[in-house]
Amino acid sequence: MRFTYHQPTEVRFGPGRLDELGEVAAALGRRALLVTTRPSPSRAGPLDRARASLERAGVSVEHYPGAVPNPTTESVDAGSVRAREFRADLVIGLGGGSSMDTAKAIAVGATHPGRAWDYLFFKKAPTSATLPVVAVTTTSGTGSHVTQVAVMTEAATRTKSAIYHPLLFPRVAIVDPDLMASVPPHVTASTGFDALAHAFESFIHVGGNAYADLLALEAMALVRRHLPTAVRAGDDREARRGMAWADTLAGLCIASAGVTLPHGIGMTIGGFAPQVMHGEALAVVYPEFLRFTWASAVPRFAALGRILDPALGRASERAAAEGACAAMDSFLREIGMWLSFEGLGVARELLGPIADNSRVLPDYKNNPRIAGREEIRSMLEAGFRR
Repeated sequence: MRFTYHQPTEVRFGPGRLDELGEVAAALGRRALLVTTRPSPSRAGPLDRARASLERAGVSVEHYPGAVPNPTTESVDAGSVRAREFRADLVIGLGGGSSMDTAKAIAVGATHPGRAWDYLFFKKAPTSATLPVVAVTTTSGTGSHVTQVAVMTEAATRTKSAIYHPLLFPRVAIVDPDLMASVPPHVTASTGFDALAHAFESFIHVGGNAYADLLALEAMALVRRHLPTAVRAGDDREARRGMAWADTLAGLCIASAGVTLPHGIGMTIGGFAPQVMHGEALAVVYPEFLRFTWASAVPRFAALGRILDPALGRASERAAAEGACAAMDSFLREIGMWLSFEGLGVARELLGPIADNSRVLPDYKNNPRIAGREEIRSMLEAGFRR
């Protein structure tokens, strides 16, 4: 057994931890760009508390509310300009994955020649000029607060890709479960399913490791236990704590191991259909992905099956692995994520281009069974109408 595990982010977890933001930021700088999506009444409270904490600590704040769902190069570029003009010496992402990924990309774009897009994982590497990042997550699913990844889309080419570098690990992640209480049910379900996918894909990843496996198994069990309650009763504090911890564990998993076939397809779907949330894209793909892959990783799929459906604990390994497919179908229905491309407004004629581009990112190579273009197209077609 040989593996390397690296996690430099300090995680501050628990109710009320948002009020420590000023203390955290002041240790990193005195001029902070605070990145959020456009404010709404439900988000006003956390934003006001964040600003107040920063101001009490003597940190000057420039608010950039330009993060958008499925972050774009345009929103990152505009934020980078704002950070340079403000002379920011740290960037804070407050919100879901979109705000945190935008903040991480701005940390590169504000301090390097060209654009953040020039520093994708297969291009130039960011340098130590990258600004320090603090992540404050308000959803439970993206894991961005503990990863070295910033995802964005170039709208002109419909290409969704990522900067991937250790310098993008947030210096500090604040995980305050109380901030998730106002997240709407469908967003809770979508982000929560993303957390399950992160954990499971790191668990079956061909380059995974024993440390990530431990975290993945716990994360999957937590999602199974708490996500249905969080969807039904958003103010259930135990469920929100459980999902916040599951999200953090799953983020630690993908920071160490990574993701597989569904995430490569899901990223491509987001590039061609930006109205589709990442968790929604995964939910459409997962039923066929499981049926395509389960026989190539029987013990791992059996573990998933027994987590999703305890009755499979009495089944053989192979029966439990195959049973994971039906168990996942039932779980998706339970949390309101039994979705189709047609229902999400994705035209059938886009399925071909999505299949063509789903192997641009290397995630598909990490799957226990490698999918070709036509096999991916078949998965997409199966998810068009349900």
